[in-house]
Amino acid sequence: MVIALHDVWKTYTMGKVRFDALKGINLEIRRGDFAAIAGPSGSGKTTMVNMIGLVDAPTRGEVEIDGRRTGGLSRRELTRMRQDVIGFIFQSFNLLPTLNVFENVELPLLLGRRGSRSAALDKNARRERVEQLLEDVGLADKRRNLPSELSGGQQQRAAIARSLVNQPKIVIADEPTANLDSENARRVLDLMKKENAEYGATFIFSTHDKTIWEMANRVVFLHDGIIESEAARQ
Repeated sequence: MVIALHDVWKTYTMGKVRFDALKGINLEIRRGDFAAIAGPSGSGKTTMVNMIGLVDAPTRGEVEIDGRRTGGLSRRELTRMRQDVIGFIFQSFNLLPTLNVFENVELPLLLGRRGSRSAALDKNARRERVEQLLEDVGLADKRRNLPSELSGGQQQRAAIARSLVNQPKIVIADEPTANLDSENARRVLDLMKKENAEYGATFIFSTHDKTIWEMANRVVFLHDGIIESEAARQ
């Protein structure tokens, strides 16, 4: 298993009010899964992917990533794991405003630790990887544009290319098609499916998009912080 959640609870306290966003979640994601986390707003989808992405820590329980329990890791160790193992696609894009599209997509390759897969690439290999991804997401002609010069959908596609550039073992996507028209949504989903098939990357989507549900080999349905049901496809 590349991801395992063991009795994970997440409790938020607002004054005297306590709210359980996740209630004893037990979940295993296999290496190479193309999995969707589904459910209505407020069901706990984003909280769950934040646990898996090590963006947040559970109040109780344990999160295991790539065979390693994360509860006792230092902040530096968690940051290193996020850099080396996980690719993120955020709803808010998180592109750096002073870097152009090419530079934003290339950045994870430049941040790779010595000995990592991305650090082993020379300048030409990095350029080829970035340019291929920009071609795949339909942004080859925007490579020198700043994020402020792109539409919301174009920024989303740039963020998707950036998340895939260093071929992470795990890609976490929070509503990755929310800002895309149907043609570009299909284009980036096909790209993710290709990365999943060719490199064995594990994809976890938090999404309302039924197109993603249909492409996923597993769909986990959340309701009020618990796993209500699960559907698996071959």
